[in-house]
Amino acid sequence: MDGIRRSPLLIVVGAIIALMGLALVIGGIWLIVLGGSWYYLIAGLAFLLTAWLLIQRSPWALGVYAAIVLGTLAWAVWEAGLVWWPLAARGDVIFLLGLLLLMPFITKRLGRHSRYARVGESRPVSAFKGQGLALTASLLIALLVGAISLFNDPTRIEGELPDARAQLPGDALGVPAGEWHAYGRTAYGQRYSPLEQITPENVSDLEVAWTYRTGDMRGQPGDPVETTFQVTPLKIGDRLFLCTPHQFVIALEASTGKEIWRYDPKVEGDLALQHLTCRGLSYHAGSDATVAAPTPPASTPAPADQQSAQAPAEATPTPPVSPDAPALPVAAQNAETVDACPSKLFMPTADGRVIALDPGTGHVCASFGNGTGQINLWQNMPNVKPGAYYSTSPVVVTQNLIIVGGTVLDNVSVDEQSGVIRAYDVNTGQLVWNWDSGNPDQTAPIAEGQTYTPNSPNSWSISSVDEELGMVYVPMGNQPPDQWGGKRSEAVGRFSSSVVALDLATGRVRWVFQTVHHDLWDYDVPSQPSLINLTVDGQTVPALVQPTKQGELYVLDRRTGQPILPVTEKPAPQGAAEGDRTAPTQPVSEISYDPPPLTGADMWGATMFDQMACRIQFGSLRYEGRYTPPSEQGSLVYPGNFGVFNWGSVAVDPERQIAFTTPTYLAFVSQLVWREDDTTLYVQGDQRPEGSLPALNENFGAPFAAKLYAFTSVLGLPCQEPPWGFVAGADLTTGEILWKHKNGTVRDASPLPLPFAMGVPNLGGPIVTKGGVAFLSGTIDYYVRGYDVTTGEELWKARLPAGGQATPMTYTGSDGRQYLLVVAGGHGSLGTKAGDYVIAYALPRQ
Repeated sequence: MDGIRRSPLLIVVGAIIALMGLALVIGGIWLIVLGGSWYYLIAGLAFLLTAWLLIQRSPWALGVYAAIVLGTLAWAVWEAGLVWWPLAARGDVIFLLGLLLLMPFITKRLGRHSRYARVGESRPVSAFKGQGLALTASLLIALLVGAISLFNDPTRIEGELPDARAQLPGDALGVPAGEWHAYGRTAYGQRYSPLEQITPENVSDLEVAWTYRTGDMRGQPGDPVETTFQVTPLKIGDRLFLCTPHQFVIALEASTGKEIWRYDPKVEGDLALQHLTCRGLSYHAGSDATVAAPTPPASTPAPADQQSAQAPAEATPTPPVSPDAPALPVAAQNAETVDACPSKLFMPTADGRVIALDPGTGHVCASFGNGTGQINLWQNMPNVKPGAYYSTSPVVVTQNLIIVGGTVLDNVSVDEQSGVIRAYDVNTGQLVWNWDSGNPDQTAPIAEGQTYTPNSPNSWSISSVDEELGMVYVPMGNQPPDQWGGKRSEAVGRFSSSVVALDLATGRVRWVFQTVHHDLWDYDVPSQPSLINLTVDGQTVPALVQPTKQGELYVLDRRTGQPILPVTEKPAPQGAAEGDRTAPTQPVSEISYDPPPLTGADMWGATMFDQMACRIQFGSLRYEGRYTPPSEQGSLVYPGNFGVFNWGSVAVDPERQIAFTTPTYLAFVSQLVWREDDTTLYVQGDQRPEGSLPALNENFGAPFAAKLYAFTSVLGLPCQEPPWGFVAGADLTTGEILWKHKNGTVRDASPLPLPFAMGVPNLGGPIVTKGGVAFLSGTIDYYVRGYDVTTGEELWKARLPAGGQATPMTYTGSDGRQYLLVVAGGHGSLGTKAGDYVIAYALPRQ
């Protein structure tokens, strides 16, 4: 023995540091092989040296560790700059471990009764003091740099949006100022309200006016994984109308939240649903726009702030649609009906129907759909599989037509339903025209016994309409499978991932603008187009604003589809999977929220260890920037198919001619898996209980299945550094993004409820008001927020009882107050808290 008296505590601490060092050495070597940073190997060796010195009870352990602190700090600043969250991920463990080494129960065991003691006490004391001071100084320097970095946000853009530059009538498109008649308030899909009672000066005074609970909660037997409360209610007259995830339709008093009536469409049968939701209802005013007087409910409802109303007495169940005989089902055989409805609500159901209801009574409109009150979307549909095709979004309503799209199951097989767009007579429900992208020139109603083109691109999102120009604007998706397109036809390729303008009278294509060429990334167009008249070069131009998943905001002339703001074709990565191809270029708009390409330095984690693991994962994937083709190796897709923008779209102010936007940035991984047969579950395997969910991403009939997952660390955090979510304001006439701020906290997404303002993902749209305030509730923390539209400053927020992944709306009550209405029900695949809340906010009564 060398005479050193070992310290059990130092042995334990040294062993822990040695294990950390060993992990860094192993991971560092792996990362170097992948062409990554040498830092982790060097740091790992220094950790091992510190551990050895600590076990030897040498005060030089503190000096070596001081070198680790300063070296890490210098490397972190060089690689990430003076930005808090990237610095924190690189240095948090090192800083905390440094504090541990300075604790008296560590330092008092260093130097004494060691080899230094044999040559006198002065050497160990001076050595200890010097090394201790070095470590203390290094930690203070790191603390100072961290404090400075807290005030630096290189992603932030400061500026102001312009004031009003156009004047609009108060009842644009026939919608009174205090009402909300369509998903985006009007057929133009602007999500803009002309109300101005709530302003930046008084928005902080908003308080809860009433709360209603639907009684419809996620987690019922048979629910798919993704059950979501995404509805934006309508406000017509003195009533609110909404639908719930399990398809109930409810009418409420707008000023009190008291339930007036409830309708259950009796959706039944073994439905292989991918997700269960209802984003909204549609309204047709008819010849008499007055909603009938309220019909008293069957029983007196509970107080408005306690309501969790139950459905009326059970009616005879609706027979499910038979795959062998897709005949028209009955809405509810014993449901009350009315012969004619002066106005109508239209409700799409999960079993493939659209039902017409009387807004006054909630009764089925018997005059619609050959006396049944509904139309059957399975009519003439190929590959009939209940639950595989349905409409999650509200239908488009014009003076004479309703226009319906639908969603199909993503990436289950190559034998799915058609993505046909159909127009029906708004009064009778008779088919007027059908546009099938697989057979685009034949729009006359299909003959009995024929079927539409299987597996053609579909439109699952919300369309917009300009009746004056005679066009409906349809955002289109892809032909399944999304990640392999070797068998797509020329017609399918033309309309995939595009916005298509169809003639209202005939259904024929007036123009098409493609946002992605030969899409292999599930970059279908998810957002409702917003129609707005812009002043460009002194001329008023009817425009269409189309957000996309990849972060473009295309501004087009809605008469022709030609770009108003420049669109540039840029070279794209090549090298598709076997049997497929890639487009040589991809379009980029003047207004682009496309983030910079990721590098190893952009990897992030809660600690240096999961950050290192993310770097290894990043280096193992194929990545050449946006539009890197899917591969068997695994390709990084950034922005991911979650979308910079999704179904919530953006809000546009037609007077100020600006857009309030909510870009989200999350990377995903797309890995192709070669299929040896058409029965094996290569992606889901034995993890899928029989009959529980469709075989998503298996792609039966295609050469490849697809593994799709978020690019996250072993701790479940995004591997790319924050911010992951923003609010931003853009001038639609110039293409400038004039302000951009990170938005939201990780309070409800982290193990500890810490309200760190990191900027988090959003799913759900914003609204803007003439009063100069925008509202948003879709962030993954449970808040509704109000913003100054001019500057983007957050002015107000209120805590929600569940996830608010829906688009709010605003209206005027019978008491003259402007209300803000928020739905809080959570989102199944996001994992936000489930709920059944409808909450109205208003300024205090005067």
